[in-house]
Amino acid sequence: MKILANDGIDPLGKQLLEGAGFSVDTDHIPQEELPTRLQAYDAITVRSATKVRAALIDACPNLKLIGRGGVGMDNIDVEYARSKGIAVINTPAASSLSVAELVFAHLLGGVRFLYDAQRKMPVEGGTNFGGLKKAYAKGVELRGKTLGVVGFGRIGRETAKVGLGLGMDVIVSDLFEAPKSLPLTLSGGITVDVPIQQVEIADLLERADFISLHVPFTDKPIIGREEFARLKTGVGIVNASRGGVIDELALLEALDSGKVAFAGLDVFDNEPTPRTELLTHPKVSLTPHIGAATNEAQERIGEELANLIIEHLKK
Repeated sequence: MKILANDGIDPLGKQLLEGAGFSVDTDHIPQEELPTRLQAYDAITVRSATKVRAALIDACPNLKLIGRGGVGMDNIDVEYARSKGIAVINTPAASSLSVAELVFAHLLGGVRFLYDAQRKMPVEGGTNFGGLKKAYAKGVELRGKTLGVVGFGRIGRETAKVGLGLGMDVIVSDLFEAPKSLPLTLSGGITVDVPIQQVEIADLLERADFISLHVPFTDKPIIGREEFARLKTGVGIVNASRGGVIDELALLEALDSGKVAFAGLDVFDNEPTPRTELLTHPKVSLTPHIGAATNEAQERIGEELANLIIEHLKK
């Protein structure tokens, strides 16, 4: 069987698949060429770039499996594929810690103005060192602050664990009932259960000093103008989930007014061409959708994806 890893796969995953007798092609095929060229393959794996919609599925009746290296599958018409007898799999656990650590890269950089210092120090550091030092002298610590985690799946839970490890108070909001506590593994292999509190989204928005979003794609933003009005003045917000879950125009207004002190964005409405006003805003910390892009996560994703493919296609 032939597998197209159209957005790449870790060498370990490729090795496992080839060891199981599969042919793996990692040469990227442009989206517009897939309806024709994908017909030569039995399965396709994607990350977030390649879209596998109903029209492509119809054009490729040979497909037996679609694999997503990562969590969210909004770039795949999952139910339609399954209705055609195509297996659809993903790797929900492999990248959770990597995304959670990126959230805190944005948060730790945000509370100490690193997003702005990195822009201005190369330009003004040699002539206005004292002025910049004064401008960035009002940082705050995360310890003792309240972190609101919206969406409490695997990534939300890992984010909460990092927050708890830093001494933050964590409140969570989810459509489903959350666990009452989370296990934290300390040095020496000691594990302790730390209580957490689940609240309604409106309560979380009013109480949180910092908010991290971990929800799937939604038709309507989770945080729009009405929700921004509820927030504490000076709140910090990080979105490493999906573009569209924050109203970007409302976010820009909140940043300009001071309602939001800073935002950390890894995802955007218009990927791969984000809104210019966000890319150039002095209060926005930016990354180009790299939440799962660590060496460790990609190896775990490749291994998990390969094992799932082998399990499904060797039946």
